[in-house]
Amino acid sequence: MNATAAPNFAPIRKGLLEFLVLKIVGRQDVYVPDILRTLSATEFATQEGTLYPLLSKLRRDELVHYEWRESDTGPPRKYYRLTEAGRSYLALLNSYWSQINRTIDDLGRTPCSE
Repeated sequence: MNATAAPNFAPIRKGLLEFLVLKIVGRQDVYVPDILRTLSATEFATQEGTLYPLLSKLRRDELVHYEWRESDTGPPRKYYRLTEAGRSYLALLNSYWSQINRTIDDLGRTPCSE
């Protein structure tokens, strides 16, 4: 079974999508199509209809903010970046992710006691 098709994985994917979007925005100021393009090459490919509400939530939570920038090819564009709170939160998520990976690895190596 494809992991992305497993309905029980939906909550995990949703939480990880938020984490991945924060990681992408944390690398540089980014425009929504750039986020979508980055995710499209992964099992976390998504659509604008999912990404915009997530970015709005992150903005309400004061983890990201945006600024309008003029474009040479059309109307102004919103570019997202992490706030200080967003950078701190991303650092916590990175640390927690490392801890989870260690726990999963350890549980996979440790035999169960009887």
